[in-house]
Amino acid sequence: MKKIVLVFFALFLLTKVNAQNQISGQVKDINNEPLTGASVFIPELNKGTITNEKGEYLINNIPIGKIRIQFSFIGYNTEIQTIEISKAENVADAVLTIAIIKSQEVVITGGYITSQHENAVKIEVLKIQEIALSGSPNFMESISKVPGVDMISKGQGVSKPVIRGLSMNDVLVMNNGVRIENYQFSENHPIGIDDSNVERIEIIKGPASLLYGSDAIGGVINFIKEKPAPVGKILGDYRVQLHSNTFGINNNIGIKGASKKLFGSFRLGNKTHADYLQGGGNYVPNSRFNEITLNANSGYTGKIGTFKIFYDLFRQDLGMTVPDVKPLINEQGRKNEIWYQDLKHQTISLQNSLYLGKLKWDINAAYQNALRKLQTTIDVPFVEMNLNTITYESKLYLPSNEKTDYIIGLQGLLQSNRNLNNRASQFLPDANINNLGILGMMRFAVLKKLKVQSGLRFDMYSTKTMALGTEGTSNYHAPVNKEFSNLNGSLGTTYKPVDKIMLRANLAKGYRVPNLSELTSNGMHGNRLEIGNEKLIPENSFEADLSMHYHGEFLSFDLAGFYNKISNYIFISPTIDTTAAGIKIFRFSQTNAFLYGGEGGLHFHPKSLPWLHIESTYSLVIGEQENGDFLPFIPANKLRYEIRAERKKIGFLHKPNIKISAISAFSQNNPSPYETVTKHYTLVSLSAYSEILVSKQSYIIGFSINNIFDKQYFDHLSTLKPMNYYNIGRNICLSVKMPFSIK
Repeated sequence: MKKIVLVFFALFLLTKVNAQNQISGQVKDINNEPLTGASVFIPELNKGTITNEKGEYLINNIPIGKIRIQFSFIGYNTEIQTIEISKAENVADAVLTIAIIKSQEVVITGGYITSQHENAVKIEVLKIQEIALSGSPNFMESISKVPGVDMISKGQGVSKPVIRGLSMNDVLVMNNGVRIENYQFSENHPIGIDDSNVERIEIIKGPASLLYGSDAIGGVINFIKEKPAPVGKILGDYRVQLHSNTFGINNNIGIKGASKKLFGSFRLGNKTHADYLQGGGNYVPNSRFNEITLNANSGYTGKIGTFKIFYDLFRQDLGMTVPDVKPLINEQGRKNEIWYQDLKHQTISLQNSLYLGKLKWDINAAYQNALRKLQTTIDVPFVEMNLNTITYESKLYLPSNEKTDYIIGLQGLLQSNRNLNNRASQFLPDANINNLGILGMMRFAVLKKLKVQSGLRFDMYSTKTMALGTEGTSNYHAPVNKEFSNLNGSLGTTYKPVDKIMLRANLAKGYRVPNLSELTSNGMHGNRLEIGNEKLIPENSFEADLSMHYHGEFLSFDLAGFYNKISNYIFISPTIDTTAAGIKIFRFSQTNAFLYGGEGGLHFHPKSLPWLHIESTYSLVIGEQENGDFLPFIPANKLRYEIRAERKKIGFLHKPNIKISAISAFSQNNPSPYETVTKHYTLVSLSAYSEILVSKQSYIIGFSINNIFDKQYFDHLSTLKPMNYYNIGRNICLSVKMPFSIK
């Protein structure tokens, strides 16, 4: 890997640059005072700097074309400007206002690089500090803070996001814009990503098939990597988290640097957690997990554009809490020895942007290898599968002006699944999958306050499998050859009747093709026998949603409602049949389904108490089949609320804050035919955070207690509930981050 990075750097150092376009300016506050240390960042170039003591900045090697530049400073509202680079020297000044309530962010997941308020599709943002202070061994729990977003969990090592009642392959998960492909079709399989190299999470609620094709029918969760170092800096940090409930340790170390043209970073981390303790103190056998992660990237920015290469390694040994382990594990432990998934996921991705006059051309490609082994009680793996995936993308941003933007592009996927070493269980057959999508998008301003965003996409998708097993026996997989095509689109508007109010309306069609497991599975999966259905056809979703956002100086609130009709919704359910050993047989089938509900959020910051913040969110979703039965994995209605106090400085504490929060889940009295009713519960948590300077060394310290009263409860989306295991009990978490710099 080291040689590859060195060659990559050398190639771009030889690139001839004929001009040195630059942007310079000054960042001040409303009192005309310079802001020292303000961040100036250009997202599409992955390049930035910080202001000097006079609030001045300079960024060199800027390509010709239209770019977005973001000015931010802690405690101030972020300002986003669009700059047309057409000459050698360009000036962009900014005046930042004090942020009483959290400001908007620049987002990239919606197809355009825009502010949150400009995009017709609302994109929620969770930043790294919110993730780090979630206080859970499972960092994915942090996303459930967003109203309308929840998670299916199987202990602390496995979680799957749920967006407005849709989950599994109905929600697309991305690692820095690359769709994750690692057998994600089951609630038993983890996502395969960690939080050590994440700066923020961007979430789209609702169909996004126009942008990302199949699997984005319910929404998108995009894990965005951390920013590069400011130009001329080499920075690093060491982070550690300690968890009382699982005797868990998370730690990682990273370093990053940037010159005028080159940038790069490296981060290594590991996590180790013992079996978690339920509310009341009893451990859940074999819920342990251990991870090792490696993230590295390098890049070049010059007159012609930006070129980036990323490498990600995710290794996890994940204990499986299944009935077979109950008599075999008699004490809480952390070492994986029996009944665990041995997982290895690697990704190499290239992300390039070329600036060709008034055209911008994005060319991206990625290769992923996912190796999945299931270790039971025998010496060799019971299952061993290997998934190779190549994804590619080309988008051309056509000449635009202040009122219009146009994009045309294509996306594709080539995938092969192979069973290795003739293991005892071959749950899925060998298969080849191919997908090609062509899309066009446009955004234009009808009036100064009314903007429209729309597009169309056409996809072709094929799945070909090979025969597996002996014909005529119960485990035989007949070959399957399926071809699908689909036309999708969306139409959205934003309207600002007054400066503080934003209205959004969207109509979108999404689709999802049946995955390999749904078409062809025939064997034991977890503690049930699953049989696929090769007659399945693609799901088609038609969703309408309306939302309103009010952003005042001391008050902000959001209201949103949606209605989603899904034709040919794919689901798995038990049958009346069992195997000779009495194991239930589950089959995949389809029906029409309807999901509807809404979310609301409130943030109040009293003018008379400038240190106090009060926030609350509420979400509800109802999912029904055409015959009146309810859909599986629909979260309970939830109310979240918190009170937070923060100051600039108290004694030796810098930017201290303390937060008391709670979540109330209502009873879920609408289970699917093979689920049970789940009772209501309320959990209370406490967290505190501050920066401390010791001998010129900065330490960022966080402390949290989740489930303070160690309550015993079942979440409706816990797949351990059928085994009568409660969710995690009280957990005390201590986190420390130690930044450092190298001269």
